[in-house]
Amino acid sequence: MKFGQTPIEEAEDAVLAHGVRIGGLALKKGDTLTLERRLALRAAGVKCVVAARLEPGDVGENEAALKLAKRLVGAHLRCSEPFTGRVNLFAETAGLAIIEAEAIDRINTVDEAITVATLPPYRAVADGDMVATIKIIPFATQAPTLEAALAAAPTGAISVQPFRPMRIGVVSTTLPGLKASIMAKTLRVLEARLKPAGARIVGQETVPHEVGPVAKALARLIDGSDALIAFGASAITDRRDVIPAAIEAIGGRIERFGMPVDPGNLLLLAERHGIPIIGAPGCARSPKENGFDWVLQRVLAGAPIHDADIRAMGVGGLLMEIASRPQPRAPDD
Repeated sequence: MKFGQTPIEEAEDAVLAHGVRIGGLALKKGDTLTLERRLALRAAGVKCVVAARLEPGDVGENEAALKLAKRLVGAHLRCSEPFTGRVNLFAETAGLAIIEAEAIDRINTVDEAITVATLPPYRAVADGDMVATIKIIPFATQAPTLEAALAAAPTGAISVQPFRPMRIGVVSTTLPGLKASIMAKTLRVLEARLKPAGARIVGQETVPHEVGPVAKALARLIDGSDALIAFGASAITDRRDVIPAAIEAIGGRIERFGMPVDPGNLLLLAERHGIPIIGAPGCARSPKENGFDWVLQRVLAGAPIHDADIRAMGVGGLLMEIASRPQPRAPDD
């Protein structure tokens, strides 16, 4: 690709690198200089323009961006029309953004002319949200460069995993001093979290904060639920605490206790016969984003969520403070 000051007589089919406004004539960056436009510029007294001229072996920015986007686009995504070397990928349903991060890194190392930017993996999206953008930086790239990027790009490396309309059973425990209004608010906050996924609470029981009553409540709810959530009147502090002990009492298995996300450290993840059970941390009572959201969203989408997945959440896991926490990170000024 040739780039730079170009005499107007040699600029036919060149691409303007900068907009031109003169008299009543206005051309934008990226406009192709057709014969008509070139003659109009010359009539307006323009002798040279800064432009790009494609050479044999070059692939125009829009064509290159669209080819790469079509390679990357996976399930439940659509490609926008290419414009100024950019193609955007939009979600066609609510769900989680599934990103093959290593593949995106490989593409971005091929050449500085070719870029792919995405949402973080497992970010929740709504129908119509932008999930990724593919941008060719100059006005063209060489065919071998594009082929190298395509070779580094697995088919469908970016997709959306839809949320499922799951049935959620909820067990809440009580201790003296816990207000009924707090428990009611907790359920309202949970319903708001479930709504974008089309999930709903199908059963809710309130029991004393003791192993036996919690175990019986879990056992009663589990057959009619796709997942269970337990809100403790007191935070889980050990694998032998009330809620994990109750889960094990009904034949459940503890997958993970504690997560490197704050707020959200005291989350418990378990399962019984393939049914996920979440022991919610105290911050799950707040509508603000916390580690509970990250785990719940994966459960609602049927995405993998195991011990190793939670261990990997530490980088980026320091979230905004929640004012209602009993011991905030820093004292008030």
